[in-house]
Order: sequence, then structure tokens, then C-alpha cells
Amino acid sequence: MLLNFSHWLVVDLLRLTAGTRLAETLEFFVYDVVKINAMLFALIFVIGVMRSFIPIEKMKRWMNLPGGLGCVVAAVFGAITPFCSCSSIPIFLSFMKAGAPLGVMFSFLITSPIINEYLVVLMLGSFGWKITLAYVVSGLVIGITSGYILGRMHLEKYLVEDIAGTGAPGTHMPVFSSFMSRVRFGLAEAKAVLVKIWLWVVIGVAIGAFIHNFVPEKAIQAVIASTGIFSVPIAVLIGVPMYGSCAAIVPVAVVLFEKGVPLGTALAFMMAIAALSLPEAVMLRRAMKLPLILIFFGITTAAIIVIGYIINALQGVLVI
Repeated sequence: MLLNFSHWLVVDLLRLTAGTRLAETLEFFVYDVVKINAMLFALIFVIGVMRSFIPIEKMKRWMNLPGGLGCVVAAVFGAITPFCSCSSIPIFLSFMKAGAPLGVMFSFLITSPIINEYLVVLMLGSFGWKITLAYVVSGLVIGITSGYILGRMHLEKYLVEDIAGTGAPGTHMPVFSSFMSRVRFGLAEAKAVLVKIWLWVVIGVAIGAFIHNFVPEKAIQAVIASTGIFSVPIAVLIGVPMYGSCAAIVPVAVVLFEKGVPLGTALAFMMAIAALSLPEAVMLRRAMKLPLILIFFGITTAAIIVIGYIINALQGVLVI
């Protein structure tokens, strides 16, 4: 339905020729702006209502499990949620407002777009179970490790307080007399966040739509295939600013691998596109200051590069 609406708006109302690069870019833009804002509102509403039922002390225990266990739980939760890097932000924002530890929520934010159900299905059909398992384990390791490191760095001073509160969970939680009062609380919280972040969503999606439709895929493949031992960092650095769905990323990784690009390089490229993107950075700017975004992207990028080299070293075992 949403796809039909974006097509109608661009082709029928604006009278652009269907299939042209400009028309496809605008359709992509309309579709993602509506989808992400609707998901942002719906998820924050649901989480707000759920929060109203959870006692403060129990929420504290869940969010502050010792020894990095919170990062493990958040990464596993991220792995079973079918969101891209931009769509994961609503849950990230909601839990940050609830006072969740920064490192724990970064584990979720990193793992959620790297691993999801339909990506696993696509990879099983394209790469087989060994490579798919290696990818899933690698995604969890990246999310857990990066989140733990970021949490240990005590970077809360770089959060924008009106979006991501650093106080104790539920400090300002009102008393609810009925279920409808909880619903009103969830609606108010969703509206408050959406009002503050919708413009950043529009800007981020606009950048993503341009990259998605105007960056030549063959040129990227040629660069990655010709860089030898440096193919992993170059592939990751090319992939980081790009934006695309997992369904579109898997076929690109398959083509790269079939053309002789090492397995770890191809998967690292796919992880970089899935986990990090320029639109995501733009949206996160409303919740955190630039130094924290740069640190988050830098640590995650380094972790993906390390995993890429490890998978390249294990390619002989995984491909058999």
C-alpha cells in the first residue's frame, strides 16, 4: 500500500516518468520518510506503554546486568528485530529516554541492522549455512564488543539530554490510574520525540535516496576487486556512508564474492552498509553530539574491518 502511494504521488500526481532515476529516487524518499516516521511513532508509543507497566527497580536490573551481560542481551534482542540502521533508531531513542546504559543500547543499535530474519534466509540460499552462521556470530561479536567498549568510555556527556535522558529509568514516571492513562502517556512520549526528530529523518532519508539511486554499483565492485590486501578497509569505508536494505545488500555481496573478492571483504562491505549509514548519522545527530557519533562509527568500523580479515583467513574452511 505504501509503495503504491509513493508511486502514485511521484508518477501520477507529479507526472514524472516511471522508471527514471529521478522518479525512483523520489519514490524511495517518500516511501522511507513515511515508513520511518510511522515506525518511530508506533514503536515509541508501544515502548512507552510497556514502560508504564514495568517497576523502576526491575527496569534498572535489566538495563545494568553486570560484566557486559547487558550488551549480550541487547545484541541478541537486536538480532531478532527486523530493522535497518535507520529503523532501529526509534527503539534506541526510547530506551535512552528510559535511562538505559549507553553501551548496552549501542549493542542493540549495531546488531539490529546487521542481523535479522530475512537477511539470514537470503544468506542461507546464497551462501549456505556455514557462511551464514559465521556472519551471524560475527555480527553478534561486533555488537557486543563495540557496545561494551563504548559503554566503558563513559561518553554520556555527548548525549542531547532532551532526547536521551541520562537519569535513572522511570525517575519521572507518573502514577497511572487506568490503561487509557498509560495509552495517553505512550502517545505523548511518541509525539514529543517525533516532533523533535522528524526533520532529521527527512534529511537523512534524502541523502540515502540519492546515494541509493545515483552511486554506480559497478564502479564500487571494480574498486573493491582491485585493492588486494587493503580490500577490507576500503570496502568498509565505501560501505559506511551508503544506505540500503538487507534484501538489496545480499545480492551485491554475492556478486562481489563470485567475481573473486575475498569472502570476508564481501561480508564486511555488507555489514558496513547494514550497520552504519550517512542517513543514520544525520538522524542520530538529534540525539547525540558529533564527537559521540564519530566515536561510535569509528569503533564499529574498526570492529567490522577486524572481522573481515578474520573471515578472509577462515575462507578455506567456510567455503568447503
